[in-house]
Amino acid sequence: MIGQPIPTITKNLLIINGLFFLASIVFQSKGIDLSVILGAFYPGSPNFESWQIVTHMFMHASYPEISHILFNMFALWSFGSTVESTIGQKNFFKLYLFAGFGGFFLFNLVNYIEISQLQKLVEADGISLSEVYNASKLNIHRELINQTTAQVANNANAIALAQQYTTPMVGASGAIYGLLIAFAVLYPDAKLALIFFPVGVKAKYFIPILIFIELFLGVKNYDWNNVAHFAHLGGALIGFLFIRNWKKNLYRRN
Repeated sequence: MIGQPIPTITKNLLIINGLFFLASIVFQSKGIDLSVILGAFYPGSPNFESWQIVTHMFMHASYPEISHILFNMFALWSFGSTVESTIGQKNFFKLYLFAGFGGFFLFNLVNYIEISQLQKLVEADGISLSEVYNASKLNIHRELINQTTAQVANNANAIALAQQYTTPMVGASGAIYGLLIAFAVLYPDAKLALIFFPVGVKAKYFIPILIFIELFLGVKNYDWNNVAHFAHLGGALIGFLFIRNWKKNLYRRN
């Protein structure tokens, strides 16, 4: 792939993600956190806006954290270029967006289950859900608009619920995992390697192991791990369904 021109959609996606990251740095210097505007909040959060379903997949962790965007853009270039060259521009763009949407919806389906449980616990503690909801409203400076009452601030369940309302999901990882799965389905015998595991492993073995690790970490939900693993899995699922359907239609045409 080195030395070859980057396909059009892959190149444009790289540029758009880069521009969003640069914009976040500029706004950050002015005291404005763009992730509050363009990141994706839980749909039941007071901070959710419909455009976030799309914009979140072009946002990444704030500067100086750059590993997030570097990994995603490297994967987009590495796998996206091959997948786009194989399935064409229109199908590739659809795959990228649909996988991103899939990540958003599966992530928030899991959130819905967790938030529903927290809401019951908060009500059982005698705290109004509307009080937690109002205390969770953010402005573009990521500050609470309403002062959190002592009752909310001193209740662990209320704090956990407020965190669900005030933590946005950012990143192209759902879309990227869709591309990874698509690559593995298209080229199952291609050998892949990581920097910390330099031995090449066929994609048909490597990607399922990666998915299993994502599922394990998502279910365990360790405190030290703030990665949206179910967003990755949602993107992977849509990527698999999309590319399988594409291959089926290709065989029919042939």
